[in-house]
Amino acid sequence: MADLFDSADSSTESTNSSAKATEYFHPGTHAPLAVRMRPRTLDEVVGQQHVLGQGSPLRRLIDGRGDTSVILYGPPGTGKTTVASLISTTSGRHFEALSALSSGVKEVREVIEKARKRLVIGENTVLFIDEVHRFSKNQQDALLAAVENRTVLLVAATTENPSFSVVSPLLSRSLLVQLKPLADNDIGMLLDRATADERGFGGVFSLSSDARSQLIALAAGDARRALTYFEAAAESRDDEEHVTLEDVSRSIDKAVVRYDRDGDQHYDVTSAFIKSIRGSDPDAAMHYLARMMVAGEDPRFITRRLVILASEDIGIADPTALHTAVAAHQAVSFIGMPEAELTLGQAVLHLATAPKSNAVTTAVRKAVADVEQGKGTTVPAHLRDGHYAGAKQLGNAVGYKYPHDDSYGVVTQQYLPDDITDAEYYQPTDHGNERDIASRLSTLRAIVRGRRPRG
Repeated sequence: MADLFDSADSSTESTNSSAKATEYFHPGTHAPLAVRMRPRTLDEVVGQQHVLGQGSPLRRLIDGRGDTSVILYGPPGTGKTTVASLISTTSGRHFEALSALSSGVKEVREVIEKARKRLVIGENTVLFIDEVHRFSKNQQDALLAAVENRTVLLVAATTENPSFSVVSPLLSRSLLVQLKPLADNDIGMLLDRATADERGFGGVFSLSSDARSQLIALAAGDARRALTYFEAAAESRDDEEHVTLEDVSRSIDKAVVRYDRDGDQHYDVTSAFIKSIRGSDPDAAMHYLARMMVAGEDPRFITRRLVILASEDIGIADPTALHTAVAAHQAVSFIGMPEAELTLGQAVLHLATAPKSNAVTTAVRKAVADVEQGKGTTVPAHLRDGHYAGAKQLGNAVGYKYPHDDSYGVVTQQYLPDDITDAEYYQPTDHGNERDIASRLSTLRAIVRGRRPRG
């Protein structure tokens, strides 16, 4: 065994590992500004103090005193790779990295086997996997034993909610750390550091206050985006001594919308969109609609959600809401974008300002709940089908009262099964059209159920 793992090879491998980690996270002066400015020590990290405080599990990992694998979850540009680099370069462990796009189960097992051999000589391994949500279930399952036995210290990063993208056994074996978008002050500190630091622009020029404010606004909490835009503006500046607002505007056509059509932001923005309409805030609804449209969301996806909402949250309080939603769905199908933006806007404003009622939703759920609980005996005989030979001999349709034969169009008659004759599933609100329905429904129920005469 000593022949296989002699101390000289171990020392060389450890040195190579440190260099490998440094090269992976800090590839050199040719790298983009965002990579060059990646923090090399914990003191350089801005933001995320909710998970980096003294004594926190993540800080212990970075200090080399922790042994729990970690899954870093958060939007782009919040420091996931930075934290991984600090864990890898300061813990003294061997560093390995796998790409979720190019690695399969075979590569995972090879890394684990190498890590297992290193343990024999007392050397631990950090395995970094970026975009772990792209790993298949089989690839993630291949990690389980190694993570549980601490053959490797897994540091995985993902922009998607791990609850949906990471298998439960791997989640339960790891510390889940959620990183948040950086505050404006944090982004400002990064821009100032990049302006002055030798890894950045080394103080060769200054960043005007209005350009700085614009970069902070465009970044939307994403450090990588802020530095990428800054670098683009610096490269296109007219004045050798300053980066101005004009430089920023010229180099960046528009902010990259924080919206991933296939990721967690997709669901968050969609949720906020629906809740804004339900909450009768047309301005917020238009904001989230704009985010989806600018990001290239399929307009048919949007209108399908509007059709659902029209019944779920408005219903009979404004019966025309469903008509508008269905019409919008049909219109975007043959108009297409960008012209359909106006159609979507009209539909959203109609639904957001319409009176709200979930009475339809409640009525359906109550009725379904009764059926699922076994309530509702046989259909009353007078309501059964009587259009076949022998039906009357069975008593079917006998005694049925045809409402249109009555001058009021409403007759006293049992429609519900015997065991739920008093069920009242629909309870109209006093919003919009349902105000009129409420009083009329009270009269209809009284007549139909024989509680009072007509007139």
